[in-house]
Amino acid sequence: MTPELYSSLSLILPELIIVVGALALLMIGVYSGERANNTVTGLAVAVLIAAGAWLMLFGGEGKAFNGALVADPFAKIMKVLTLIGSVVTLIVSVGFAKAEKFDKFEYPVLILLATVGMMIIISANSMISLYMGLELQSLALYVVAAFNRENVRSTEAGLKYFVLGSLSSGMLLYGITLVYGYTGHVGFEQIAAAVSSGERELGLVFGLVFVLAGVAFKISAVPFHMWTPDVYEGAPTPVTTFFASSPKMAAMALMVRVTMGAFEGIAPDWQQIIVFVSIASMVLGSFAAIGQKNFKRLMAYSSIGHVGFALVGLAANTEAGVRGVIIYMLIYLVMTLGTFAFILAMRRKDGNVEEIGDLAGLATTNPVMATILTILMFSLAGIPPLAGFWAKWYVFLAAINANLYTLAVIGVLASVVGAYYYLRIIKIMWFDEPVGGFLPMAGELRLVLGASGAFILFYVLFAGPVGHIAEAAAKTFF
Repeated sequence: MTPELYSSLSLILPELIIVVGALALLMIGVYSGERANNTVTGLAVAVLIAAGAWLMLFGGEGKAFNGALVADPFAKIMKVLTLIGSVVTLIVSVGFAKAEKFDKFEYPVLILLATVGMMIIISANSMISLYMGLELQSLALYVVAAFNRENVRSTEAGLKYFVLGSLSSGMLLYGITLVYGYTGHVGFEQIAAAVSSGERELGLVFGLVFVLAGVAFKISAVPFHMWTPDVYEGAPTPVTTFFASSPKMAAMALMVRVTMGAFEGIAPDWQQIIVFVSIASMVLGSFAAIGQKNFKRLMAYSSIGHVGFALVGLAANTEAGVRGVIIYMLIYLVMTLGTFAFILAMRRKDGNVEEIGDLAGLATTNPVMATILTILMFSLAGIPPLAGFWAKWYVFLAAINANLYTLAVIGVLASVVGAYYYLRIIKIMWFDEPVGGFLPMAGELRLVLGASGAFILFYVLFAGPVGHIAEAAAKTFF
């Protein structure tokens, strides 16, 4: 083994741990049958935790495989967030899987493989590694979206995601070919050098547009959001939890790395695209969610809006903006995982319910659940002093400092509109007549919901360390 290969393998050891673990768990599941379902899920959580621990304790910095992958502070924090999303998804899936006959050993294996794809995306320093990671993630996500084969909504969700995902992959590939044709390179650093040294070509800008369109699909940004409400509503709720968490972290990291790395030389061009996508996402996410009655569908439009808010920081094209994006995605991850843990806990004797009307009078039947969800809804609306307020504060402040006043004002107005449907949920829980309580909450759901509520409520106590970590990661690009 050459020193270069040894160095490359050591940098991607967390990914290798997950790949080997996934293959081993696949064999355990195949040869043990249904008896191994719970064992495979538990071991999958252990594999992800082991990969995360290695990444935080021993993860180095450098480039692997001739620069195709890069390990830096930005990649490390975004990978940790992705792993947290995957671990929590598997934990909250346990009770739902048993109740809905959803406990198949293939599910945690697919989550592991999708997570590997996301980690490759986050470290991608080349168009080739970008596409490989994106397809590894997507192929696994297509399957888990339609995992509940006996449910028509689930299979429909998987088919819709597959068709639209294939379209976005084609757009991304077309953009990559244009970029390669006009620069002669696929590596981000080489593309950046070619873009900066020569005169800007119109074809290169078209390539940039198609590449960003392909990535925008993965973060559910307008106008590539059309799959999100149907897939969120139709997929099994643990799968929706996964869609709303880990893939968002990876795709947003990719968006930052592509713009700040490969196309920094034509920043005015991609800034216009990001500003448009950000405004469209904030406005549509805020207005389209108002009439929703299904909680999961409402969270789909909520995620579209929050992606728009996060992109406000990226549009600033500053170190403070990237720091804001990192902080926003961290807080968004916690809020989303807590909310979906609550949705999974909306269970009665005849099964899970998803309608917002089913929350009526929850403050009377279960005041603790109602209180924690109230905290999460206030945070999603951006009410101070909860964590959601500070997430928006950092991205809006970065936009103002970058003289993007119109973008910041539209963001604030969209946030005010979006507060309506979060406050409506609170009103239904606290002031409407009870329609019946839910079954006792599973221990794992209680843990996730309580931890997320505590993080959101007491965020100001450890905002300093979080800000310092995000700042160190943001310095990667400056």
